[in-house]
Amino acid sequence: MKALRTPDARFAHLPDYDFPPTYCGIRDGLRLHYVDVGPREGRTIILMHGEPSWSYLYRFMIRHLSAAGFRVLAPDLIGFGKSDKPTQMSDYSYEGHVAWMQDWLDHVDVSKAVLFCQDWGGLIGLRLIADNPDRFAAVMAGNTGLPIGKGSPSKAFLDWQKFSQAVPEFPTGTILQGATVRELTADEVAAYDAPCPDESYKAGARIFPALVPTNPDMEGVAGNTKAWIKLREWTKPFLTSFSDQDPVTKGGEAVFQKLIPGAKGQPHQILNGGGHFLQEDVHVELSEMLITLSASLDG
Repeated sequence: MKALRTPDARFAHLPDYDFPPTYCGIRDGLRLHYVDVGPREGRTIILMHGEPSWSYLYRFMIRHLSAAGFRVLAPDLIGFGKSDKPTQMSDYSYEGHVAWMQDWLDHVDVSKAVLFCQDWGGLIGLRLIADNPDRFAAVMAGNTGLPIGKGSPSKAFLDWQKFSQAVPEFPTGTILQGATVRELTADEVAAYDAPCPDESYKAGARIFPALVPTNPDMEGVAGNTKAWIKLREWTKPFLTSFSDQDPVTKGGEAVFQKLIPGAKGQPHQILNGGGHFLQEDVHVELSEMLITLSASLDG
């Protein structure tokens, strides 16, 4: 498997993102990057991003949560951020991503962690929850899902899927701005473009929308179905924090609240003023929800 590694110079002087890099080796000879800040004696909060973002998306939340006394881990999925980027779209698969992130989870060796997941961070992160329940104490999910190929995807998702496969140049920063309510600065848009100097680095970003299981025959359906069996038995806290201005995942919180026992009685919120990438729009509210959730585990 051939993979590219973004030059470090691309990440110099990014606004609000000066966290020291941490790396680990995983299967297929790949190197995965993650942010690891905050006190080691504090509870660990894991922040998992989706498509086509990277851990830069969590820069504000990382500071807020670590200042509150938590250890914060924010990995870059393979193909994104400072992690290695296989060059062929055929190198990427749903199950492959789960396996790569399982390697990372084994490496960091956390216990009683809290997961926040959004977009593909949920499609992958909730699989980790199901496979490693003893490593996690609670979950907070925002603008995400765990599809098993049933029902009809939203028109917004189908339009996005078609766009991602057809557009000649994949405009990462522009995509982030288009799915964010607040106006990003030019430097912030550039930061989202930083991991990929040219199109050869974007195979992962391009293929991700096509990997979402939208029919029962697709890869990932069997694994997600098994994960749902385990999630239907999850009694630890499961909190949803979806936003009010995301046409792709609107209403997606309902299935979690209905089927997961740990979601019963939780202070779920629909956060006003948030787009798909609600970490940019309502990061203070998300951070406070995570702090309250994490603190409640020690009560």
